[in-house]
Amino acid sequence: MSDQQGTNKRLNVMDDEIDLQRLFALLVDNVWLILGTTLLALFLGLIYAYVATPIYKADSLLQVEKKQAGLPGFEELSEMFAEESSSQAEIQIIRSRLVLGQVVDQFNMIVEVTPDRLPLVGRLGQPEAAPEFAPQPLFAGYRDSETFITVESFNVPKKWQGKPFTLKATENGEAALYHEGDLVARGAPEQPLVSEDGRVRLVLGQWQLGKEALIVVRQNRLTAINNLRARLSVAEQGRDTGIINLSLTGPSPERIRKVLDAVAQTYQTQNIQRNAAEAEKSLEFLDEQLPEIKEKLTTAEEQLNKYRLKSESVDLSLETQSVLERLVGIEAKLNELKIKESEISARFTQSHPAYRTLLQQRQSLLQEKKQIESQIKNLPETQQEVLRMMRDVEVNQQIYVGLLNKVQELRIMKASTVGNVRIIDDALVQPEPVKPKTGLLAALSALLGLMGAVGYVLLHAALHRGIQSPDQLEEQGIPVYAAIPLSEHQQKLDRLVALMRRRRRGRHEAIPLLAVDDPADLAVEALRSLRTSLHFAMLEAENKIMMISGPSPQVGKSFVSANLAAVLAQVGQKVIVVDADMRKGHLHRYFDNQNDRGLSDWLAGQADENQIIYNTKVENLHFIPRGQVPPNPAELLMHPRFKELMEHLSGQYDLVLVDTPPILAVTDAAIIGQLAGTSLIVTRFGQNSVKEVDVTFNRFEQNKVEIKGAILNCIERRASNEYGYYNYKYESTS
Repeated sequence: MSDQQGTNKRLNVMDDEIDLQRLFALLVDNVWLILGTTLLALFLGLIYAYVATPIYKADSLLQVEKKQAGLPGFEELSEMFAEESSSQAEIQIIRSRLVLGQVVDQFNMIVEVTPDRLPLVGRLGQPEAAPEFAPQPLFAGYRDSETFITVESFNVPKKWQGKPFTLKATENGEAALYHEGDLVARGAPEQPLVSEDGRVRLVLGQWQLGKEALIVVRQNRLTAINNLRARLSVAEQGRDTGIINLSLTGPSPERIRKVLDAVAQTYQTQNIQRNAAEAEKSLEFLDEQLPEIKEKLTTAEEQLNKYRLKSESVDLSLETQSVLERLVGIEAKLNELKIKESEISARFTQSHPAYRTLLQQRQSLLQEKKQIESQIKNLPETQQEVLRMMRDVEVNQQIYVGLLNKVQELRIMKASTVGNVRIIDDALVQPEPVKPKTGLLAALSALLGLMGAVGYVLLHAALHRGIQSPDQLEEQGIPVYAAIPLSEHQQKLDRLVALMRRRRRGRHEAIPLLAVDDPADLAVEALRSLRTSLHFAMLEAENKIMMISGPSPQVGKSFVSANLAAVLAQVGQKVIVVDADMRKGHLHRYFDNQNDRGLSDWLAGQADENQIIYNTKVENLHFIPRGQVPPNPAELLMHPRFKELMEHLSGQYDLVLVDTPPILAVTDAAIIGQLAGTSLIVTRFGQNSVKEVDVTFNRFEQNKVEIKGAILNCIERRASNEYGYYNYKYESTS
C-alpha cells in the first residue's frame, strides 16, 4: 500500500506555469550559441548581398487628362458627357495583356537567355553580368565580357515551353543545343539549329560563345506577360490627380529602361487609337447618311420645279417667307437631333440624362412645328403646297451642308487626335540598385539568426525536459543522496584520453581516477558528501552489498562507482568494486585496464576467485572486472555462483559496490538488485527526465527491488540552474 502511495506521489503533475526567469536564464546559458548563430546569419547575409545580382529600378511618369466623353462632331452635348477618366481604370489598362503583350512581342521576351551557373555559388567572386538586349529590337539576347548572342527565333513543342535548353560552343566552332543532357541539334551558328524531327528550331543572329554555357528558355507568351506584370508597378500619385507613376525592376539598367519606355509609349499609342476610333465611328455613320440626304434634296428640288412650271410660279409673301424660314429651321434641328439620337442610342439607354435631354428638345421642337403648321393651314392651297415643297428643299439642303461640314471636321479631328495621355517623364534608371540593400539585408539576417537561435533554445528546452535540479526529483518523492557537479578537470582528462585513443587507432586508454588525480575537485567533494549519507543509509541494510544502476547509458555510473569506491577506501574502509555490466562495462579503464579475467569468467567456471580480484593503486580498494563478453549475461547472473560470490565478498569487505547496466535497457540490474542491501540510481543533469526516473523506480518496484534514492550527476553551472550557484570551492591556504 505504501509503495502505491509513493508511486502516486511521484506521478503528481508539475507546475505548468511559465517561468519567465527560467526562460531568461536559458537564454543566458546559451548566450554563445545565440551570439554565434546571429553572427553566422549576419555573415551569410553579407555574403549573399555581395554575390547576389543587383536589381535596378526604372521609373516613368504619365498624366491622364480629363476625357471628353461626348460624341466627336456633336459638341453641343459635350457638357452632358464630360467626365474625368478613372485613374484606376487606366492603371488596369496599362497592366493589361493589350499593352504588355505588345511590349513582350516587341522585345521577344518569350525567349530568355541566361548563363549556366549555380545559384549563389556560381556567382561567388564573379558577380553575374546583367543580360542586355541585342541591337535588333525584335531579338532576344545576352551580352557580357566574353559572350554575345542574339536569338532571332526559338520554337519548341508546347510541352517543352518553359523548359531549359543548354547552348554550348563545340571545339570545332559549332553551336550545340542540349535538353536534359541529350543533344537536340548542332551545326554552324549561321544556319538554324533544327532537331531531327523538326520540332525544335533555334535561329541565332550575331553570336560569340565563350567557355561558359548558356541557358535558353522558350516561354509561353502568357507566362512572359505575367513575368513582366510581376516586375511592373503602376500607382497613382496622390488622390484623383491623374498622375500615374510606372516603375520596373530588373538586373539590367538599360533593359528595364527600354522596356518601361515601351510600356509608356504603347499605352499612349493605344489611347490615341482609342480616341481616333470614336471619331472614325462617327465618320462612318455620317458617310452612310450623306447619300440618303443628297437623294432627298434632289427629289425635293425636282418636285418644286415641276410644281412651279405647272402653276406658272407662285411668289411667297413676306409673312409666308418668314413662316417658311421658321419651319425650315425647326425641321433642320429635328433632323440633327434624329442623327444624334441614332448615335446616342448605341451608347446609352433612354434613362440616361443626356438621352432624356435630347428627347425633351425634340418634343419642344415638335410642339413649335405644330403651331407653325396650324398657321400654314390658313394660307391659300397653292401657297401651302409651294411652302411645303420649298420647306423640303431648304431643310434637306441645310442638313446636307451641315453633314458635309461635320464630315470635314471629323476628318480633321481623326488626323489630329492626340489622346488624353501625356508622358511627363521618360523612363530613367536610379543610379544605385534597389536590391539587395546591404544594410537592411544584414539587419534582417541578424534578426532571423537571433530569432532562430532563441527559438531553438526555447524549443529544445520545451521538448527535452531534462532534470535541472535535485528539487525536481524531491518534489516527486525521490530522495537525492548527492548532487555531483560537472568536473572540468574530468572533462580535460576525457578529452586527453579520447585524443590518445585516436592516435593509437581505437585502443582503449586508461582513465585516471579523479579522486586520486584531483582530490580537491568539487565532484570529489560531492562524493565525500555521498559517503557520509551512505554511512547512515546502510545502517539498516541487510548486507554490505550496494548496487549502482541508472535509467539509461551515458549517465556516469562507472565514474560514480569508481570514484565513490576510492573515497570510501581513503577513509580506511575495505572496498571491492564489481563490474557487473558484462555487456559494455568499462570500469577496468579506471583501474589500469586490468580485464584479463573477470566476473564472466568466474560465473562460467573458467577462473578462480583469486584470479579475478585485482589490487588497485588505492589502498584497501580491490576490483573485479567484467571479463570476457558472454553471449548470455542475464542467465549467468541468475546462476547460484553469482549469489555465492556476493555472499563471500560481503563477508570479507566492508562494502561490495556493484556497477550494473541501465535498467531501462536490460534486466540485469533487476537480478542483481535482489541480492543488494542498498540500491541507488545515477541520473544525469539535463539528459534524464523526471518521468524517465519515475519509470526506473517503477521497473525496480515491479521486481521487488527497493531503491533508496538517486544521485544527480554532472550538474552544470548555469543561470537556469539555481542549484549550481551553491557549489562553492573551499580550499585550504598556507
